[in-house]
Amino acid sequence: MASGDEDDPIIDEIDVYLAKSLADKLYLFQYPVRPSTMTYDDVTHLSARIKPKQQKVELELAINTMSPNYCRSKGEQIALNVDGTSYDETSTYSVKMMDKQMFSSIQATTNTSRYAAAVFRKGELHVTPLQGILQMRPSFTYLDKADGKHKEREAGNEGGDSSQDEAEDDVKAITVRFSRPESEHARQRRIQSYEFLQKKQAEEPWVHLQYHGVKDGRSEHEKQYLFCQSMDATENPELVKTPKEYLAMLMPPLAEEKVVKPVGPSNVLSMAQLRTLPLAEQVKTLMKNVKVIPFANLMGLLASGTDSTSVLRCIQQVALLVQGNWVVKSDVLYPKNSFSPHSGVPAEVLCRGRDFVMWRFTLERSVMRREIAAIIKLPPEDVKEFLEHVAVPRINRGWEFLLPSDVDFIKKHPDVAHRQHMLWLGIQTKLEKVFNFSKEDFMPKDAPQPAPVHISGEQRLRTAQERAQENQSSLQKDLNARKQSTQTGNIVHFKQEPVSHMEDEPMDTDFPSSSSVPNGCVNGYPSAISPAADHTNRNGGSPVTSPSPELRDFVSKTFKKHIVLTLSELKRLFNLHLASLPTGHNLFHSISDRLLQDTILLCQCKQILVPFPAQTTAAADEQKVFGLCETGETFDKHRRLLYDVFTKNYRVRRSVVQSRLTQEFGDNVTKAEIDRLLKECCSSNGGMWYLKGTFQS
Repeated sequence: MASGDEDDPIIDEIDVYLAKSLADKLYLFQYPVRPSTMTYDDVTHLSARIKPKQQKVELELAINTMSPNYCRSKGEQIALNVDGTSYDETSTYSVKMMDKQMFSSIQATTNTSRYAAAVFRKGELHVTPLQGILQMRPSFTYLDKADGKHKEREAGNEGGDSSQDEAEDDVKAITVRFSRPESEHARQRRIQSYEFLQKKQAEEPWVHLQYHGVKDGRSEHEKQYLFCQSMDATENPELVKTPKEYLAMLMPPLAEEKVVKPVGPSNVLSMAQLRTLPLAEQVKTLMKNVKVIPFANLMGLLASGTDSTSVLRCIQQVALLVQGNWVVKSDVLYPKNSFSPHSGVPAEVLCRGRDFVMWRFTLERSVMRREIAAIIKLPPEDVKEFLEHVAVPRINRGWEFLLPSDVDFIKKHPDVAHRQHMLWLGIQTKLEKVFNFSKEDFMPKDAPQPAPVHISGEQRLRTAQERAQENQSSLQKDLNARKQSTQTGNIVHFKQEPVSHMEDEPMDTDFPSSSSVPNGCVNGYPSAISPAADHTNRNGGSPVTSPSPELRDFVSKTFKKHIVLTLSELKRLFNLHLASLPTGHNLFHSISDRLLQDTILLCQCKQILVPFPAQTTAAADEQKVFGLCETGETFDKHRRLLYDVFTKNYRVRRSVVQSRLTQEFGDNVTKAEIDRLLKECCSSNGGMWYLKGTFQS
């Protein structure tokens, strides 16, 4: 938690709901020429109309002619100028006096995505987006009508003696002209002209509206739509934006004038623009451009301080390891439903052919182009493109892999190298079925054979005697153990479980080992399990392997450090621990999932049955969550209570945890205790708290 939170505590939490019933109908009217204390609520509204596309509104309001502030003579003069002395249905003022005024709107802003109307009720804030913000100002169109009447009268007075001129006009010749076709430039100028825009605005018809006052029953009914009609969480998802993203939504940056940037070559990548992308996109973009790169060089291209573990996780999604270097995957270069730019071959066929080329480079430094083409049977242009991605031509040696083998990376990350090796074995199996070949077909014919080992008869005899002595001592120990257990009334079972035991599959530690030890063994020897020990099969089967002291020590220390872990995260930490051990150390070899979970339970931990949602994307190991319960301190009861809260829901609010602790332990629970509890066991996202490792983006 930030240190500033102590000086700025959270007073209350308010649920915010998005109401959409009036989202496309709600307008905000502003009256900038009138004080806020003088509203038009009590003024009689005679008519209202709107042009929805232009968001143009006109309101006709009555004027109180009986007010002492109203100048009657001036009102009569205005009506006379507008309508003249004759009165009919087209007259603006039917009572020979200016008794009404027109308000016309202009848009205060064209982008209303940042504005909304909100109402607060019973601790809930309901927000409705605005369709438009309009400023209502008095319209003086009646003056235009009066000016038109004045011009008509002047024209009538001047046209009395024009009969002579008209007679002369009758005998004049008429010249007929045909307009030339309108050019594109002239058409654009005409469209942008004020006259054309006025004409387009006039073409949209007015939609007449019925006005209801503030206290009218219909208005009260419509106001109810300002509240969210559906309180279902599925239709009103909670805000999961980070504070920085939420502020950017509320106050987006001002749109700057776009500067036309020069178009660079397609193979040139802007590092400044690259580093604005997420890490996974940065790695993918780099790999698509470079095709093959050592891991150290890749780290050099990324921003300083980038976590290498995160980069390793990202690179394995878009690239494969070839001779210690990373080569971009074929499906990244040739996405689904795409085709070869040279021959039009579908992407699926291209990926198979390129995978074969990459697989060959995992076996040898150089390949021959004609051998590749004879097997994958693709056009020469595509085969050449595959080779140019990862190799360079050498005289009389075919195509040699572009980079030297990165032995340092393989030594530093043996778990990654082993995982990539297993992945290549799976790819090899698929390629063998598609192209009908075997790995032995590509082994060099003149490969050096191992020299035969000659063992003399004396050496064989000495070895046999040593083995016999070892077996005899082992049998003697077993016999002594049986006698001792018989005297104490306990029966000791020595049983070596078969490798194919369905309930004790070995855990995939992704760590290369030089030997294979069967399941049910500890350090290579059969295990002796007493029925009194609580390590038996939960389903009533045969007893399982007992955890070694070293394994229990590792699990205990790990949980004391992390408090809450998923089975998947514990496996990852276990792999890192194995990688840090000296070469040849096989103390933890062949640890099964069940043995690891039993060890967790023996280390004062418990499994937390988190109710993940049905549509979760978490793997099975990520849904197995364990938490440390007993450390010998009084704070253990707080953790146990928190684990119980997370058995009801996979995510909770801080207020829920606080209220549950207060309910259980009274008002003695401090903010520091709640902060420590959430920091040790949980992670936060979008205002919600999740157990460590259980948040799914």
